[in-house]
Amino acid sequence: MADKFAIVTGASTGIGFELAHLAASDGYDVLIVADEPLINSAGADIQQHGVEVRSIEIDLSTFDGVDKLIAATNGRPVNVLCANAGHGLGHGFLDQSPADWRHVIDTNIVGTVYLVQEVVKQMVARGDGKVMLTGSIAGFMPGTYQAVYNGTKAFVDSFADALRAELENEGHSNVTITNLMPGATDTEFFDRAGMGDTSVGQAKKDDPAKVAKDGWTHMMKGGGDIVSGWKNKLQAAAAHVLPHGATAALHKGMAEPGGQGGE
Repeated sequence: MADKFAIVTGASTGIGFELAHLAASDGYDVLIVADEPLINSAGADIQQHGVEVRSIEIDLSTFDGVDKLIAATNGRPVNVLCANAGHGLGHGFLDQSPADWRHVIDTNIVGTVYLVQEVVKQMVARGDGKVMLTGSIAGFMPGTYQAVYNGTKAFVDSFADALRAELENEGHSNVTITNLMPGATDTEFFDRAGMGDTSVGQAKKDDPAKVAKDGWTHMMKGGGDIVSGWKNKLQAAAAHVLPHGATAALHKGMAEPGGQGGE
């Protein structure tokens, strides 16, 4: 058993899977979580690093799911939490079922906030710990044809900044909050969100291994917000200066169903 322990959620594929590899390669025992059976094969792959790896299939959209995850730590102090679990949802809001958009909100916001609160309380009591949330540059712009998803990421981006400020103000600067804000990344996200027929769904995307590495390195330094990739940095900067109507129109071009492939 290593002397340091990390939890990575949404770790079956994509950015979370790569974050779990980074944690294990840095000598952390890892508890990886996802809401699909694929998490077990992910755990088997991550064991190559010679640390203790536990995989558990849990739906983190509920308080009960988060409680089960906390119980699975068996009281072990969490040194690093990568709160990466999230779901996307494309197409027009009026065409989405309430069950689908509620699941996105419950996973991306409710479960994430509850998990962070439970873990950060313990970190503050010990006086040390690192948390990374996976926000998104999508949180900077109105999500035309991704209205609920972008709204949840706007929440995460804001929440991360606010929690960081609270901890610093209350003298808990040894507990750091990093917010990784990727752009379109080459994962199963777009297929799962029903966005395979959109421009962004068909366009060239960022490498999840590089995105994860950017975030992990920044978190290890105690950094705050990080936008991965220079194109995404430009897009984020533009979103801060353009009126919302303009960014909503830009997003429509990327996410409207039936869009043609990009670069």
